[in-house]
Amino acid sequence: MAISQKYGRTYHYPFSPGTTSDDRIQHDYWEHLQKIPTLIHTEKLDGENNCLNQYGVFARSHAAPTTSPWTESLRRFWQLVKHDLGSLEIFLENLYAVHSIEYRKLENHFYVFAVREHDRWLSWEETQFYANLLDLPTVPVLGMVAPPADRLTFEQDAQKIVSGRGLLDPYDAFSGEPVTMEGIVSRNAESYTTDTFSQNVFKYVRKGHVKTDEHWTRNWRRNKLKDEGGAYVAN
Repeated sequence: MAISQKYGRTYHYPFSPGTTSDDRIQHDYWEHLQKIPTLIHTEKLDGENNCLNQYGVFARSHAAPTTSPWTESLRRFWQLVKHDLGSLEIFLENLYAVHSIEYRKLENHFYVFAVREHDRWLSWEETQFYANLLDLPTVPVLGMVAPPADRLTFEQDAQKIVSGRGLLDPYDAFSGEPVTMEGIVSRNAESYTTDTFSQNVFKYVRKGHVKTDEHWTRNWRRNKLKDEGGAYVAN
């Protein structure tokens, strides 16, 4: 039995071109958006979903704490903060190892994207607050949207955002060529319960993004930081 509940599967927007056969699509997304006062678009980063809670550092499954080499520095960091976490679970994108995208403007290897407490996902403001307390950055915010009145305009705006390079300077890990961002994750800026996750969080993934699987772990390499040797978790 898992020590804690893993992060839920994020449903795609129906207009997201980067879906696969096992992805889920939120066909009713427009109805849900009308009930969200403020929607935040954040950059979808190509890393490993990790969670810090009082029991350890977890990868996607939460069946047991992870022992992977690319979480070694994160596990050392956890040793310093574990007694302060209490009932909080900090979810972050682990960019220590290169997957399909290599980032060349990383200020840290670990970017917080959500915080859960019991059966509630905390608001974005609270998420930023706890990330700051831990001296960790949050994933880049690309825009804040009030309840959109026009569906077509909303979709066009989202596609325009995803056509950009992103804020962390992404490059194809295999060809070395510059690429656009992987996609965006949109979330309700306010808090919401865990059982309403699929009505409050959505994603758009660009077409052609290479989905890495377990094979990237065989000859993995570390993403370099923008300022190597500075103050960051990997120290």
